[in-house]
Amino acid sequence: MPFDGHGLDATFAALADPTRRAILARLAEGEASVAELAEPFAMSQPAISKHLKVLERAGLVSTGQDAQRRPRRLETQPLAQANEWLENYRKFWEARYQRLDGLLDELKALEGRARRNTRKEK
Repeated sequence: MPFDGHGLDATFAALADPTRRAILARLAEGEASVAELAEPFAMSQPAISKHLKVLERAGLVSTGQDAQRRPRRLETQPLAQANEWLENYRKFWEARYQRLDGLLDELKALEGRARRNTRKEK
């Protein structure tokens, strides 16, 4: 599946900030208002709103409408796309480590044979 480079850029840029990651972790538990999201942080609601705008532009957060309340919710599609992109590299490195394990096993076998031959010669 081809990756949307712009979408990945926005996702990883949004995830680069620890406050935004904490907001996403909170939203993974359920919808929340800006005030609820601001509670655990030593920053103003406008500052939290700025973080939310970055998350919304990346497609990671959406805003609902519930009477006077505008709850924010987590949108998982960009995270799934980022995970899929990373998964390709995990598979790449896993294949490399398996090849390295194979080579190390061959070296151990060669070393064991060399030791046995040395003992026989003595």
